[in-house]
Amino acid sequence: MSDQNLDEAQRWLQQARHDLSVAQWNAKGKFWSDACFMAQQASEKALKAFCYAQGERHVVGHALLVLVRRCAKYDASFEGVEPLCKQLDKYYVITRYPNGLPGLIPADYFDEGEAEESLQAADAVLLHVDQALARTQTSEDHPEANSPQGEDEEGKEQLR
Repeated sequence: MSDQNLDEAQRWLQQARHDLSVAQWNAKGKFWSDACFMAQQASEKALKAFCYAQGERHVVGHALLVLVRRCAKYDASFEGVEPLCKQLDKYYVITRYPNGLPGLIPADYFDEGEAEESLQAADAVLLHVDQALARTQTSEDHPEANSPQGEDEEGKEQLR
C-alpha cells in the first residue's frame, strides 16, 4: 500500500473524528437530529478511511451497510459492526429532510435517547476502524505474523 493511500486514509479518519465531536456537541445542545446525522457521517468517513488504507482509490457511496461489507472483504471482523451500521444508516436522510416525516420535521422527531444511541454506535464504529487499521499496520510491519509456518495450501485457503 502506498504512503499516498495511508495519507488519504488518515485525512478521512481525522474528519471522522471531527464529525463525531460535532455530533457530541450537537447532543449537548439538544440538537438531536443533527447529532444522529453527524454520528452517521463520522461512521461513513471512518469506514471510507479503512477502504483507502487498503489501497482503494475511489470510495463513494453513503450506505454504511454497503461500506462495512466492503471493509469485511479485507477484515472479517467488520461483520460484527454491521448491526451498528444498519442502525446509523437510518439517519442519513430522515434526520435532515421534512419530507421523510409527513406532518413533522426532523428537529421535532428525534430525542435524546436516539441521539445517545447513535453516538455510542458511531463511537464503536470508529474504535473498530482504529483497531483494524492498527492490525493492518502491524501485519504490514511484520508480514510473518500473518503467514502460519508449515501450513498446507488448504489451510491457507481457509484462513483467507
